[in-house]
Amino acid sequence: MAELVYENGRLLFTKEMKEEGYTLLMPSMAPFHFEYFADMFRSEGYKAEVLQNTSFDVIHEGMKYSHNDICVPAMLVIGQFIDAMKSGGYDIHKVALVMTQTGGGCRASNYISMFRKSLARAGYDFIPIISANALGMEPNPGFTITRSVIIKLISGLIFGDLMMQLYNEVIPYEINKGETQKVYDELHKEIREYFYLPVRKVFYHPNKLFEKVIKRFSEIPVDRSVKKPKVGIVGEIYVKYSPLGNNNLEQLLRDEGCEVITPYMFDFFIYTFDSSIHDINQYGGRKYIRLVYRLLIRFIEYRRNKVRKQLKKYGFRIPNTFYDLRKLSEGYIGRGMHVGEGWLLTAEMIELIHIGSPNIICTQPFGCLPNHIAGKGMMKRIKQHYPESNIVAIDYDTSATEINQLNRIKLMISNARKNLD
Repeated sequence: MAELVYENGRLLFTKEMKEEGYTLLMPSMAPFHFEYFADMFRSEGYKAEVLQNTSFDVIHEGMKYSHNDICVPAMLVIGQFIDAMKSGGYDIHKVALVMTQTGGGCRASNYISMFRKSLARAGYDFIPIISANALGMEPNPGFTITRSVIIKLISGLIFGDLMMQLYNEVIPYEINKGETQKVYDELHKEIREYFYLPVRKVFYHPNKLFEKVIKRFSEIPVDRSVKKPKVGIVGEIYVKYSPLGNNNLEQLLRDEGCEVITPYMFDFFIYTFDSSIHDINQYGGRKYIRLVYRLLIRFIEYRRNKVRKQLKKYGFRIPNTFYDLRKLSEGYIGRGMHVGEGWLLTAEMIELIHIGSPNIICTQPFGCLPNHIAGKGMMKRIKQHYPESNIVAIDYDTSATEINQLNRIKLMISNARKNLD
């Protein structure tokens, strides 16, 4: 068993732990994306899994070992980890927990220290917690962000966003029930194999795979003669994407006969880079870091433009570039508001209206002040400029009943159908 090594009171994930085959466990936040992240880590020599215990009951474990003042995403992730440890499905002495950390003003940046306290209370203080971030915070000798990891991460995010869009754009209109899922499973398997290619092919191969994926979805027979209300989902990043966090909201909307539009996850990552650039410009900082982020955004947008070109070719919706998205928030909220989802949340709501989806669900976890400001706080101003907008804020917290959430969502859908008629 690997020796436990501490630095300033923090348990490290060591090279010895990696060599001994410790399993990296990730929360099940984004079903279209996180499996690709697991393959990314496996292809780099780690053992990695996405947690599959997705019953909302895991929140009771989170509440037991944290406190009621923290937001629901934290309770759910803590609860999911601790529930997995108690389930007996893992060797608890050979696992590590991985989660992202932005380093911003949101309380999510403090999750990791709180996780450590929660694990200690549950008797699992010997399990290391790894911070996956681009700022160099909390480094671990056994976990490094290499150039290969960055390239694969970029591809994984693009593929996750692409598969999410195509699946949601096609499945409401498919003629042969189940064909979209079949195509998705077929392509999902091929994309996962991509991460194990040599580094050179990992860098160059995605462009061909982008076209193959888009072309294959375009071949699914659809009937768009029946108009269906388009409903966008925005809000705090965890409850926006996680079926566990939002009571399987995407599937609920599909069952109600809607076309779901969920904004790209990659825009949030670029938004965090852009926020650092903004702060360096405003308050000073290392110009080298600013240059790196600008070059990184340019490379990402170059690669995403390849996807936009193919989406246009095969008749699918074309998402805005990041800078076009940022312009949409001007006159509504300042660029300096980048705590949590910040101005990006406002921009996403306006973007949805521009692409013909004025029906919007803003997912709000309890205690998420940034999202209440940039989401719920912007609704009145947006409605003044876009009277056709049909926006509802849904609270996701331990005291909110599912039936109350469902009633408010169905009322919004009813209004969407009336407006469509």
